Amino acid sequence: MTKDLNGETLGAWIIHHGRKLQADQAGAAEFPSIDGAAKSGLLLAGMAASDETSLSAAEVEAVAKAAKLNPKTELKFHLEQLRSRQVIDISSSGDVQVLGVSSRKVLQETAALFGQHGPTGEERAVIDVAEQTSGIPQLRSAETKRISDEFKLSSPAATDLLSRMEGMGLVDFEVSGSDRILFNGNLFRRGNIQKTQTVLNSLSAADRQRAGDFSAKLESAGCIDRAAARKELGDTLFEKLLAAGFYDVNTVSNDSGEHVFVTAPGAFHKFVDPMVDDAFDSAKALVAALTYGISKSASSRGRITMPAALLNRLVAGNEIGPATAIGQDYRVLELRRVIKLRPAGRGMYFMRLLKKDVGQIAQQVLLHGGASDQVVALPSASMTAYKGPEESRERLRKQQRPESKKLTSDILQALREEGGSKW
Repeated sequence: MTKDLNGETLGAWIIHHGRKLQADQAGAAEFPSIDGAAKSGLLLAGMAASDETSLSAAEVEAVAKAAKLNPKTELKFHLEQLRSRQVIDISSSGDVQVLGVSSRKVLQETAALFGQHGPTGEERAVIDVAEQTSGIPQLRSAETKRISDEFKLSSPAATDLLSRMEGMGLVDFEVSGSDRILFNGNLFRRGNIQKTQTVLNSLSAADRQRAGDFSAKLESAGCIDRAAARKELGDTLFEKLLAAGFYDVNTVSNDSGEHVFVTAPGAFHKFVDPMVDDAFDSAKALVAALTYGISKSASSRGRITMPAALLNRLVAGNEIGPATAIGQDYRVLELRRVIKLRPAGRGMYFMRLLKKDVGQIAQQVLLHGGASDQVVALPSASMTAYKGPEESRERLRKQQRPESKKLTSDILQALREEGGSKW
């Protein structure tokens, strides 16, 4: 139940759900405590830095827009919410002073605000279902009965709640006979060798061999282009494993279009709890941007040739640059206030890291996780956008073919049966 989750994990689920609600017109009205707490948390995450900092009213408005808040109707409310938590102060001119706040602290504050909003039983239930199904896939019929009992919901209300969760993307599902298997895209996020082995055991001998060989390559390389993954695994096997959450996909965009590469969900798990430490996908975005700079940025615009030295300087609080690429390849991170740029003239910029904890995660993954040696197949052009694993996986799942959906269901059923006795 939600009362058993620590503040950081609860905050991570609120942010996760809040982002999904932003894409659904009815979501905010149906789950107002989740929506309100998530928006305050996203605003705080955007404003905060490792050290105490001051933002002008114009900068605060820009952060609000990046967090998809309406600066006319929502910004004032959420600023007051954060001031009530004593993590910010607001001057008469609208400038905001923000205490030094880590990503974990943002999640703690998000959870606290959720509690202050007086969440309904349904709101607590949707978080509980997400937590339950991220550990082990669950049968919809069993979850209906469980949340009905635990959260004092009538059976029709519990059934309707799960239907709404499915429709909003708060939980994933695959049809299994007359029932449905509910699961969550974070199923493999926390890294479980037994789960991986169960998936491999559920495959045919040929598919097991291909999946095992590819997983070994992925562990060594850190990230692999999606086209190469599809070629090695075949479309059907790739789609069913991706849909089950066995792989993550990260999408980088530039003027030539979108370019997708595959990573293992546990790649970050070696160093952090990815559900908590990178709930905002900021470290993944920084890894993607730096990998791009290492592999494809031209020397004339500032190609990264010494990633270890660069990251050491950033994490130590020093500026790097000047370079042309700094002003072009890190716009997403600038909007999220992971970094701050300073113009150096002639189209070049210096860059400084604002969120030290994000830089430390990227440092571990890039320098010790294999990604620094991986060349992502991207045309040499400015990186303009990044989509994290959840958004990318959700979009690709919608394109999944019927035959791979059936096989994904088989994988989830195997995990559910195995998990009931072992995990």
